[in-house]
Amino acid sequence: MARAGLTPDRLTRAGADLADEIGFDQVTASELARRFGVKVASLYSHVRNTQDLRTRIALFALEELADLSSDAVAGRAGKDALTAFANVYRDYGQEHPGRAAAARMRLDPETAAASAGVRLSQLTRAILRGYDLTEPDQTHAVRLLGSFFHGYVSLETAGGFSHSAPDSDESWTRTLDALDALLRNWPAPSAP
Repeated sequence: MARAGLTPDRLTRAGADLADEIGFDQVTASELARRFGVKVASLYSHVRNTQDLRTRIALFALEELADLSSDAVAGRAGKDALTAFANVYRDYGQEHPGRAAAARMRLDPETAAASAGVRLSQLTRAILRGYDLTEPDQTHAVRLLGSFFHGYVSLETAGGFSHSAPDSDESWTRTLDALDALLRNWPAPSAP
């Protein structure tokens, strides 16, 4: 019989909530056990260790993000799809900072290949097909978008844009306009 109603799913969800509260890097099996009022050993019949718990949280966050992104982008194309996709990342990062950090956790190749991260990558590539990008430019653009979303949301949630004008929302909108323009006018490769 599971103590305190512990299950892998319940621990993962509680760990995700804990990550949002205290930061993903601070989530440990010990801290989670403390929250449930049980000994750490009680968790180990459901998760192997802190690394396993963090991996489960990362997979959970990727699944949430992929579901939200798919819903937001459905039926959209071009700039409308890009904006909807970007707004999901931004909103998720603001509402769930610990989960957003977990979604960026480096996973081993086998785990990554079976994760919802693949769906997110496919969704990004589907959006980019609306801009007529082919390989390797599509891969370059995926990296650009990922870097922008991660960087902007990280700086914004850390308060990096709170003390200057224009406000962060205006910068976000203008930057998405710039990304759309760049994707529509992707530069040709430089000559060697």
